[in-house]
Amino acid sequence: MCGIAGRILNAPGQVGRDLVDLMDAQEHRGADSTGFAIYGPPREAGYVLRGMGYDKSKVDADLVDLKAIMTDHGADFAADPQVLTDAAPYYCFRVEMTDPRDLAAWVADADTLTDRIEVQSCGRSLEIIKDVGGAAQVADKHGVRDMEGTHGLGHARLATESDVRPNASHPFWARPFSDVAIVHNGQITDYFTKRDQLTRQGYRFLTENDSELIAVWVSDQMKAGLTMPQALTKSIGSIDGVFTYMIATTDGIGFAKDRYAMKPLVVIDQAGDLAMATEEQAVRRIFQGEEDVINYDGPSMTALWGVGNRSLAA
Repeated sequence: MCGIAGRILNAPGQVGRDLVDLMDAQEHRGADSTGFAIYGPPREAGYVLRGMGYDKSKVDADLVDLKAIMTDHGADFAADPQVLTDAAPYYCFRVEMTDPRDLAAWVADADTLTDRIEVQSCGRSLEIIKDVGGAAQVADKHGVRDMEGTHGLGHARLATESDVRPNASHPFWARPFSDVAIVHNGQITDYFTKRDQLTRQGYRFLTENDSELIAVWVSDQMKAGLTMPQALTKSIGSIDGVFTYMIATTDGIGFAKDRYAMKPLVVIDQAGDLAMATEEQAVRRIFQGEEDVINYDGPSMTALWGVGNRSLAA
């Protein structure tokens, strides 16, 4: 079933708190895991990495090997890594790194460690936080309510076809493209065909979650020269299945809905201050007045919402 959400602020603020409210309101749609993609103030250089390791007893060795791969690519830790553990066997981490010579090449080499440690987001602005449990549980563990920024995405997951662990949860990073994240409600029926095509182009997928595919497919289309609006429109005719997805970059959020319009999305837009969600009662957590709700209930619909005066169409 799943629930998705997005939030755009007119000025940097408590976007993490708002996304937690949006996902808490939709926890009944799936509480196997909850995730957030937060776009904070962009740094001029370097990247923030978020991810997980599968065995918390080996965290020191994992981070030593991750640093060694950075060094091979001319990068390094920019600050001491932050590691978060609890009763679960896995651990979560946040790492700041300096610029590698070639980001995609570094990501490819870092992915050789994915039997032990997995980078789940990489960005100058983007940080993806996802874990098992409901919105409040994940927010309390990771301090999501205190995270500030301009915009972000949220997802509540009911696991149906893949693992419940954080690595199979949303949002997904469009590896290896920095600062691109996606949340998705639905199912892609030509998943394996599309995945095989992209794998032969050199892309790597770390899960069997079809949402990971959409993130890379859209990013690859833009790499090939399409604008965001063109890529969103093309996805409707090129990807089989039922879906509503939102994809975010540092400039804002785009959305696309399939030809059957089976997965809902509602939006409140107050002069660029926006809340989007699967259910109206969720966006009413943010806007509690008489604001009109835009119901994107038709087939083959797309929309773009920029942050401030930034454009996603160029």
